[in-house]
Amino acid sequence: MPLASVDVLIIGCGPVGALAANLLGRAGLRTVVIERETVLHPQPRAVHVDHEMMRLFQAAGVIDRVGPDVRDTDGHLHVGADRGVIRYLGTVGQPRPYGWSNDYFFYQPELEAHLRAGFASHAHVDLWVGAELESLESDGDAVRVTVRTATGTSQLQARWLIACDGARSTVRRLLGVSLDDLEFEEPWLVVDVEADGPVRFPELQGVPAEANLQRLSVMMCDPARPATVVPGRGNHRRWEFMLLPGESDEDMMRPEAVARLVGPWLEGVPHRIIRAATYRFHGLIAERWRVGNVFLAGDAAHQTPPFFGQGMCHGLRDVANLSWKLVMVAGGRASASLLDTYALERDPHVRAVISAAVDAGRYICLLDPAEAAARDTRMREAARSAKPATAADLIPAIRAGVVAAASPAAGERFIQPRLADRLLDDVTGTGWRLFARDREAAACAEEALRLLLPAVPMRVIEVDCCGDEGALKSWLADRGARVAIVRPDFYVFGTGNEDIPGLIAGLADSLGGNFRARDERAAVADAAW
Repeated sequence: MPLASVDVLIIGCGPVGALAANLLGRAGLRTVVIERETVLHPQPRAVHVDHEMMRLFQAAGVIDRVGPDVRDTDGHLHVGADRGVIRYLGTVGQPRPYGWSNDYFFYQPELEAHLRAGFASHAHVDLWVGAELESLESDGDAVRVTVRTATGTSQLQARWLIACDGARSTVRRLLGVSLDDLEFEEPWLVVDVEADGPVRFPELQGVPAEANLQRLSVMMCDPARPATVVPGRGNHRRWEFMLLPGESDEDMMRPEAVARLVGPWLEGVPHRIIRAATYRFHGLIAERWRVGNVFLAGDAAHQTPPFFGQGMCHGLRDVANLSWKLVMVAGGRASASLLDTYALERDPHVRAVISAAVDAGRYICLLDPAEAAARDTRMREAARSAKPATAADLIPAIRAGVVAAASPAAGERFIQPRLADRLLDDVTGTGWRLFARDREAAACAEEALRLLLPAVPMRVIEVDCCGDEGALKSWLADRGARVAIVRPDFYVFGTGNEDIPGLIAGLADSLGGNFRARDERAAVADAAW
């Protein structure tokens, strides 16, 4: 009997695997999701997403489900050993160029339920719960797996497999992929609380006037015990406390120890502790992101210290990056070599943010009072000479891969302004888009696309005709560009001014297609203009 065959097999149905199923399902790829657990995990684990993740939920068609159950907040505050502010990543009063707030907090069981409900609407996406991966084989053409369920074993064949099965990934183990250790490991206690009132803060110095402590993630860089206070959705609050030398996990998870730690913050506030667990905060990255037709994503590929709230965000970016590439290759619109750019783009991106989080963790976790005081002085001096930062500033551009690296803005995230009362992506649609500053540039782009890149469906949008109130024109003008090509994951492929056909020819090369020789492109460029 032939194996049941699908386009994509996803191992793990946490938020990362579930988003992948939504994206692939909307694109029409036959997908099976394998999840070991029979019910949703009842406890909150990840709690934070940023504006980029909200835009991905928007693109996946689940924002109406997710949106009502998340809470937007006002950024991050780091407090030094003397209770004074040493770093403020605030967003109050700042523009929202990407259409969403910089920070949202959620309750993971709710988020996972919404994402599963989203892909359940796609007839060609199936979820197998209570199913555990036992073996896999991968060659150049397909991946074959054996899966055990309550009723026995089944075999599946897929063109590709995405491993979203967490930090202890079975797929990574079966493939023999090692993790690159960035040499950061600290033990922390995570406490989740339902609190029917505001959190109490010690007397702080230098808090900006616009800062509402109830709407900030507050990092206490206190050498007596570093801690974080996180504003969850609804009445959910989270504390993270660093374990000090000599403290054991077992002792610190005892109810009396937990009550002692959160007590000062909740004095007089009715509350219920719903979880207390210890974790090791790591900085780890897979040495290989791809083996044959198997791809690692999320915690299976990397583990991030939580100091910037980017752990789950990395995983969602992974599958957003990979999904559009799988769709292009599956549809014959790009060469299979396009999939080589997944690790090329994601590894440096993740590595840069994890390295920044590790650096932050090292200054946050200082336990020597003199070193902590010196740190506070250095950071305040640096803050006085630097422009105000936000968490969004921490995310780097893509420097290599499917980007026209020599053009301004290549690899940046593209903006999403409001056009009247709607967000840009809802007005123009998503997928490949080319934004043109004027009619002449749009006409040139349309002709060059027809001649040079006919296989790629790309919408050409003249910004004068889409209700833009200046944001798109300003973005293009600031970069000296007449056009910008935006990828399906909202990163900019590149911008162009005079040589628009050359920009499009560069995209054709990046997608690995068999296109005309360069001497013929010159004639194409002349005809297009």
